[in-house]
Amino acid sequence: MITIQLVDDEPHVLTALQRLLRPQGWELQPFDDPEAALAALAQQQYAAILCDLNMPRLDGLTYLQFARQRQPEAARLLLSAHGDRATLMKAINRAEVFRFLSKPWDDYDVESALQAAVDLYRLRTENRRLLEQLRGQQHTLDRQRQELLRLEAQHPGLTRVRRDPDGAVLLEGDELDD
Repeated sequence: MITIQLVDDEPHVLTALQRLLRPQGWELQPFDDPEAALAALAQQQYAAILCDLNMPRLDGLTYLQFARQRQPEAARLLLSAHGDRATLMKAINRAEVFRFLSKPWDDYDVESALQAAVDLYRLRTENRRLLEQLRGQQHTLDRQRQELLRLEAQHPGLTRVRRDPDGAVLLEGDELDD
């Protein structure tokens, strides 16, 4: 199940986002308290985190920096009515924000940005799974190679196979017909 964290100090914004995103079938976890949202990062794996920039106790940029440390695979999105170039640069450089969305938002922009974030999360997750599988296979191949080298050292010629021109294996005593 894809889970998305929504963090905004304004409950009506959270309600509007939930109403907008509910048809997508994602599990939405809204937080109007960034400290509670921080605690949730240790309890739940998120595909995406959508956070407001201006909140009273903890600004969204700082929050997303913490989120990046705790859940680097989650795509981070910043939502704000006030977006200047310096803030955007900080968001990109410090928190590696995936998208910046402005308030008031266009429904399509929010939905498509979150869909892209979910797709990115799935891609990262699949890449990590494939990398772990590849490492496991490489480890198995390395062990097999070491065993072949050990056997060849004990029994020289054991791993060499003679074949005829058609590829058939020649056993000891068989001769190639010229």
